[in-house]
Amino acid sequence: MIKGHKLAKNLSRVFESYGISLNGRQGKLHLKNDLHMDEVFINGLIFELEYASNKYLDKDFKELELRPVSLIEEFVS
Repeated sequence: MIKGHKLAKNLSRVFESYGISLNGRQGKLHLKNDLHMDEVFINGLIFELEYASNKYLDKDFKELELRPVSLIEEFVS
């Protein structure tokens, strides 16, 4: 459990580097539809999340739920 908590904390730092706070409502907003992020930045964000977690997602970009909280759950599980 500690490992998952530490990983989630590292992943939240990646989101913060992109200006996305996980506090409050912003953590549940859709990256493309609500936060209006370009796909290039979303791909960069996912790459950095993969790097920080040492886990490669086998899912296609279109299959992911592009919400910060959902992405963290995807990497921690």
